[in-house]
Amino acid sequence: MSVTHLWQSRLEALQRKASVRILALETSCDETAAAIVENGRRVISSVIFSQVDVHALYGGVVPEIASRAHVDACDRVIDQALREAGMTLADVDALAVTYGPGLVGALLTGVSCMKGLSFATGLPLIPVNHIEGHVSANYLSNPQLAPPFICLVVSGGHSHLVRVEDYGRYTLLGQTVDDAAGEAFDKGARALGLPYPGGPLLSQLAQGGDASALKMPRPNPAGRFDFSFSGLKTAFINACHKLEQKGMPLPKADYAASYQQAIVDSLCDKAVLAVHESGLDTLCLAGGVSANQCLRSQMQILAAREGFKLCLPELWLCTDNAAMIGSAAYYRLLRGEIASLSLNAVPALTLLS
Repeated sequence: MSVTHLWQSRLEALQRKASVRILALETSCDETAAAIVENGRRVISSVIFSQVDVHALYGGVVPEIASRAHVDACDRVIDQALREAGMTLADVDALAVTYGPGLVGALLTGVSCMKGLSFATGLPLIPVNHIEGHVSANYLSNPQLAPPFICLVVSGGHSHLVRVEDYGRYTLLGQTVDDAAGEAFDKGARALGLPYPGGPLLSQLAQGGDASALKMPRPNPAGRFDFSFSGLKTAFINACHKLEQKGMPLPKADYAASYQQAIVDSLCDKAVLAVHESGLDTLCLAGGVSANQCLRSQMQILAAREGFKLCLPELWLCTDNAAMIGSAAYYRLLRGEIASLSLNAVPALTLLS
């Protein structure tokens, strides 16, 4: 019997099983992460190996270096996730891996690793979209959460507003027409002379600043639920350069606070509008920027004032991790979506096909 036929023969039994444990691997960018998740809702173990210190030397992620680091780390994080869970591969029901979007070399490393493990063990392999993983992080932090709901996905490469119709089924309401929110944070941080990764450092700096000190535009693209951060980013960089050219000191905390507030206002305005016009009562945040404290606190104030439920992932689930991939994989498994050994990385994979 071929490996694919073996997977198919086990699939129906797994779909009926009361407790399904999935070993997941995430390697889309510069974190090598492994986790074991039960029934898409409970994290049994989670291990994250970050490459931030290495890439900080270059001011950003170097794809070739990231890929080589993943090659070295994949086996180690998988072994550690199993040890922390007190399990062996014999206790695992299925495997999952991120196959896109992301850096092609980084993705290929993870996909190749899990295809090999699947071939060796006979365990079915579930391919997971990285963005869907971020959405699914909310199922881990909010066990009672169920579709439908609105989700704001904000990270270094993505800014999406989606209506989650059901597990694995989405309607795109809006997205950035240019730069992503996380990219805007990082470029603004660079203008302030902050090292990589700049977004979180800008947020820390902003805590001691006056958000009304610098007047920033609030871009309003044609799409009702779309975002635009390119013009805002350019206006901020120009404001910093003007002071530098005049030899004047840069009020970094005030500028950081003003810039952050403009980005957060845009995200909040469109997300709340989407909730009201959808007729749904729940908004979830997802992605690395959802860890931003200004965004979280402003959304909490709006939720209380406007009368909708707000779900926030725990901070460690906002950034890249494998637990969110294991959660998304469980619902893919229930629909019978398993991969063959021909699975390949798809660096430009979209959430909606």
